[in-house]
Amino acid sequence: MLVTAITAAGATIAASVTALLSHRAIVRSGNARRLRITGGQGVDEQHFTRIGGLDQWLSVRGEDRAHPVVVELHGGPGSSNSILAHVSRDWERHVTLVRWDMRGTGKTLRRSGVDAQGEMTFDRLVRDAVEVVEHVRDRLGADRVVLLGCSFGSAVALRVARSRPDLVGAYVGTDQKVFDGGRDASDYYAALERLERAGKKKEAAAVREMGPDQRTWSAEQFSHFSRFASATDPHTFAAMKSVVMKSLWFSPLHSLREIVTFFKSFMVSAALLPDTASFDDRADGTRFDVPFFVVQGACDLVNTPARARAFFDEVQAPVKEFTLIEDAGHFAAYRHPEVFLDVLRTRVLPALAGSR
Repeated sequence: MLVTAITAAGATIAASVTALLSHRAIVRSGNARRLRITGGQGVDEQHFTRIGGLDQWLSVRGEDRAHPVVVELHGGPGSSNSILAHVSRDWERHVTLVRWDMRGTGKTLRRSGVDAQGEMTFDRLVRDAVEVVEHVRDRLGADRVVLLGCSFGSAVALRVARSRPDLVGAYVGTDQKVFDGGRDASDYYAALERLERAGKKKEAAAVREMGPDQRTWSAEQFSHFSRFASATDPHTFAAMKSVVMKSLWFSPLHSLREIVTFFKSFMVSAALLPDTASFDDRADGTRFDVPFFVVQGACDLVNTPARARAFFDEVQAPVKEFTLIEDAGHFAAYRHPEVFLDVLRTRVLPALAGSR
């Protein structure tokens, strides 16, 4: 009887797994068809190139090579945006979109392994980003690029835009990350309050033990806090389920093994975070010699629009605009990709043309 029950249970599980993988295959096939670029002027390339002494993965996609080039810097750190290719497919009808898996992330991590990632520092990422932009300019014959920084990637992009306006035609930050030298602990207390209100006693205790001064946090504590803050932000949590996790599972560019690598990337890249706790974006300078745009989720509790707006208000730039995407938290540009595309087409690209 026991053997019969175990056999039946095993068969049920096997059938469920088979059905799940079959559904995944069907949806991935549909996404792959959606991603096809067939026009003679289009570009669809995925390749590794030597950046900072490491083979790093790049994707270059667009319907027309003559279109402006957007270089996207993903967040996390360690959160590859290459899984979101089908979400942003319509963007590629207007720009050539370049995605990069930073060192410690995604396909770059999988290519060489953890021990071969080299110098895992924020400064190294900034230098890598400059090399990526230079590589893209040479490969595509572009003059300057639109630099799109997403969340943690916006902190990297901010520094490239400030220091190398010769490479950047316009800066766009979404889920904008702003460092303030540890002066403002409001995000810490807000996350702690959300945990306590939700009855997450264990998590709240861990956050209280960490204390509000991020300059004392370890890489592991940064990772824990980020997870707690995101999970207690309803709009962000919804986007993680419906956009990020769904895209990861159904990405035609990622195998099942690469799904494992996606999560591993967060652990590897967390080593970058302690060094950033004392960064101060205002002290580094609020003058930018390029058009400057911020697109923020109105309901983002991870990188709040209030903090992004306060920094934006101090920025001096030839052109600057701040856009709120309603009914969106973190991942706002991907929660409402059509709204972001409208900003890109009607605000950013005209300013890029003007800056030339």
